[in-house]
Amino acid sequence: MNRFQPISVQPAQAAAGAENILDVRDLNVAFRTAAGKLHAVRDVSFSVRRGETLALVGETSSGKSVTCLGLLGLTPPAPYCTITGSARLVARDGRTHELVGSPEREMRRVRGGVASVIFQEPMTSLNPVHTVGAQICESLRIHLGMSAHAAMDRAAELLNQVGISDPKRRLGNYPHELSGGMRQRVMIAIAIACEPSLLIADEPTTALDVTIQAQILELLQKLQSQNRMSMIFITHNLGTVAEIADRVMVMYAGRIVEQSDVVSLFTQPRHPYSRGLIHSVPRLHSNRARKTPLFAIPGNVPDPAAHPPGCTFGPRCGHFVPGRCDAAVPDLENAKPDHLVRCVRWSEIEGAA
Repeated sequence: MNRFQPISVQPAQAAAGAENILDVRDLNVAFRTAAGKLHAVRDVSFSVRRGETLALVGETSSGKSVTCLGLLGLTPPAPYCTITGSARLVARDGRTHELVGSPEREMRRVRGGVASVIFQEPMTSLNPVHTVGAQICESLRIHLGMSAHAAMDRAAELLNQVGISDPKRRLGNYPHELSGGMRQRVMIAIAIACEPSLLIADEPTTALDVTIQAQILELLQKLQSQNRMSMIFITHNLGTVAEIADRVMVMYAGRIVEQSDVVSLFTQPRHPYSRGLIHSVPRLHSNRARKTPLFAIPGNVPDPAAHPPGCTFGPRCGHFVPGRCDAAVPDLENAKPDHLVRCVRWSEIEGAA
């Protein structure tokens, strides 16, 4: 997806009222450092419906990736990392798995079988000393108990499904023999091999050129529709969000600051941070835009070890009011049904706009 293209928001595709396959409540992730405990994720609660795509949006260091890594137990073990809260994931067979606090043996059954991850850079995710076929077969044999021959046949089907030509020959290739786009397709094949309930895509198109990005996004949407799979899509590209997401969760400094359906977020953003992100998107189709300097949110994301008092976005916010915005951390309020915003002045800002 070209980040310089004008944003065209598509309506949500997930069925309203569909069952939740993931319920996260009060998730906290903290790391032990030499300077003390560092809180990367604070009091995060959300849900994902079956067949839905939830986009996690925010600048670097907002807590998007750590949220998902914490859910799947991919952070360092205790006491180096402490995870609290609750996260219940429903498998295709109807079984419910509690992800937070589960033993590693249970999490190994969940990872790859019930929930899978596509990481940002496939070259660092794939093992360079094993063939593509061996790496796809590993998941099939561990989670589904397939024989070596059956797993290899299924691996060829998966490569064909993700659009790799001559799949049987490609099974014998090593990752360095494939292009970046093909490696990412292999990662997707591994992720969907056991037909998980939930797929987490952590900026899967960032390292790819624009044409391949569009192909990968189209492929993910196609596979999601075929398998009725839910997806958490982590990105900072709002153009991608407008194209692929049903709902959006905007994160800043480890907290959710706004959450709504994708159309509401782009047409009526309530939080000043969400507005800043949308206004920062270049628009080359407008003659006026060519004469106007590109908008940028002033300042930087605060140090996780030294958050400002009250609203963490306060020092960068043009609507900041001393004594009010810095008095306490704002609560998530219902701006309207299914639209949450963490700002004490959101109704005033909306009225002024």
